[in-house]
Amino acid sequence: MSYSFDLLGVAPVLKFFEHQQRVEQNPYRGKAYLGSYQCTLDAFIQSTQMLPYKPNWDWDEVVKTIVNFWLRHEDKVRYWKTELETLGQENIIVAQVVNFEAMRTELETLFDF
Repeated sequence: MSYSFDLLGVAPVLKFFEHQQRVEQNPYRGKAYLGSYQCTLDAFIQSTQMLPYKPNWDWDEVVKTIVNFWLRHEDKVRYWKTELETLGQENIIVAQVVNFEAMRTELETLFDF
């Protein structure tokens, strides 16, 4: 399977929690959102364990994808870390993990007649 990871931005904790409860209950979805109070590699790896409705993905591969992102995008990580620190404790940094196969299947079902 092929995965992608990206940092999306900073969001209020309650807004992120509401989003997870509303959108992420489908175990066959093509993407998942991770949230963390700290913009660190360890925090995002740990956040994969905290997903309330975890899709049936290869989570070892997801972790490898997160690590590769961290190694290749130092400027982006630093930027979002600064933004999170500036905005304060009531916010978290949000990232997205995409499973390309599951996303393709999800999109194909939209166009089935």
